[in-house]
Amino acid sequence: MRGAVACVDEMKADDVELNVATYSILISGYANIGDAEAAEYWFEEAKKKCMSVNSVIYNNIINAHCKVGDMERAEELVRELEEDGFEVPLDLYHTMMDGYTTVRDELKCLTVFQRLKESGMEPSVISYGCLIHLYTKVGKVSKALEISKEMEAYGIKHNKITYSMLIDGYVQLNDCVNAFSVFEEMMRAGFKPDVITYNIIVNAFCKLGNMDRAIIILDQMRKERQKPSPRTFTTIIYGFAKSGDMRRALEMVDEMRRCGCIPTVETYNVLVYGLVQKKQIESAIKVVDDMVLAGISPNERTYTTLMQGYASSGDIGRAFEYFTKIKIEGLRLDELSFAALLKACCKAGRMQSALAVTKEMSASGIQRNTYIYNILIDGWARRGDVWEAADLMQKMIQDGISPDIHTYTSFVNACSKAGDMNRAMTALEEMASLGMKPNIKTYTALINGWALASYPDKALTCFEEMKQAGLEPDQAVYHCLMTSLLSRATVAKNSVYTGILKISKEMSDLGFSVDLGTAIHWSKSLGRLEAVPTQLTNAVEKVFPPSWYSYKRNHKTLDTNDDMDSDEEDGADFEVLDESLHFRPSE
Repeated sequence: MRGAVACVDEMKADDVELNVATYSILISGYANIGDAEAAEYWFEEAKKKCMSVNSVIYNNIINAHCKVGDMERAEELVRELEEDGFEVPLDLYHTMMDGYTTVRDELKCLTVFQRLKESGMEPSVISYGCLIHLYTKVGKVSKALEISKEMEAYGIKHNKITYSMLIDGYVQLNDCVNAFSVFEEMMRAGFKPDVITYNIIVNAFCKLGNMDRAIIILDQMRKERQKPSPRTFTTIIYGFAKSGDMRRALEMVDEMRRCGCIPTVETYNVLVYGLVQKKQIESAIKVVDDMVLAGISPNERTYTTLMQGYASSGDIGRAFEYFTKIKIEGLRLDELSFAALLKACCKAGRMQSALAVTKEMSASGIQRNTYIYNILIDGWARRGDVWEAADLMQKMIQDGISPDIHTYTSFVNACSKAGDMNRAMTALEEMASLGMKPNIKTYTALINGWALASYPDKALTCFEEMKQAGLEPDQAVYHCLMTSLLSRATVAKNSVYTGILKISKEMSDLGFSVDLGTAIHWSKSLGRLEAVPTQLTNAVEKVFPPSWYSYKRNHKTLDTNDDMDSDEEDGADFEVLDESLHFRPSE
């Protein structure tokens, strides 16, 4: 816009008067770059300098305010337009609908649509497209599909944009089958996909984990002379990073550069995410260094992802370091930034530090939600502090925030570690009354709790109830149950022998095996149960790794006098909260 303004200044210097069309072009230009303030300046000058302004200039200034979400000013201008005797054109209705979509105001967007119909004008494919866009943006994809059917019932055919919106809606629902069906229908209707449509399809294949098909679509784009955008490549890189294939992700960055696409901050963030997910934190930091050398400044998501990596290892010092970086560099602290720091505090057992973080979070205007409460409750659960966990549950409910399955699972874990199984069962009853069903981690916490409380029979019963509920035990459940049973077998031999044999067989049949450290630990428990290895030892050793036998040869005498009261040996510790990184490429 600098060139345009310079040209206007030159016109003024030559005493050339600006007309309505010139002002309209300037306002439109500023609207396109989202500078409503500058657009408003030229609009006010136009009203002063010109005898009158037309509906086109009104449309452009209203569009400028709608793009930045200033709907109050947009409505004022619409009223001003009507007071000046102009009729509101169809395009302006669409502009207003898009504005309310930007601010996610469903009710007012529908009100504008209703006003359009009451004005005597017939809604067009663009009118319905505005509604489809609204509902896909606010996550009500089923409503978007209803609007699509209503449009078709009125004999209005889809265009390329509405087809793309529907495809994107189905992808959001993870219904890629229907997404591809609409894509094929679009092709049959004679519409050639553009970069936006191709990006949606690429995203669909990446969501399915079908990266080979995503690459085929990329090649198809090139054949159709549709230049892939940075978003195209970043989506594919994210797909590889999410699946843990960092070699392919890095290769795709090189391919991106060869195609003339410059990696964006989002591209680098995806690489950082993938490396942190694989616990290669030093490599992630190197990517950030390369990013800075390329002249791209890290944003709050970059640093938050690194914080999440340090949080997973309980490195509170480095997590605080990057948290401070966000503040020093003037970036925005959001819920994910605070959540990452809280996780680091809780994992390190620094609960007082965690509470200090929550105070700073409140001072920043960010309220606790279910996710934040879950992190804190899980932190107290790790310490077996059922009282603090219970207090947080009460505070959560008082704040009008509903506990979810993760909340209750963390609380059950706290009860189990504290040996308060009556309270754990009460929590389970509360879950049932709210229509929540225990998940695998809930059952794992209960199994661990019953075993720690020296009720191996109840641990086994809980395990069977889990399977009857249709849940498939994972390796962590088997590990927890077997560790617990073996550590309690000396005080309840007859009741757990059968259980140990049964669990060993199930693990062996499923192809599960344990690592060497677990095998050594279990063998010490077996040594207490059987002076001479017999049926029990033979059954359990079937799930030991091949390295166990060479270890056994080199250590003929295993120390059977180790203290069995450590956290690991009293039952497997486990993550109640989802430890996958909370990351999503920006919209």
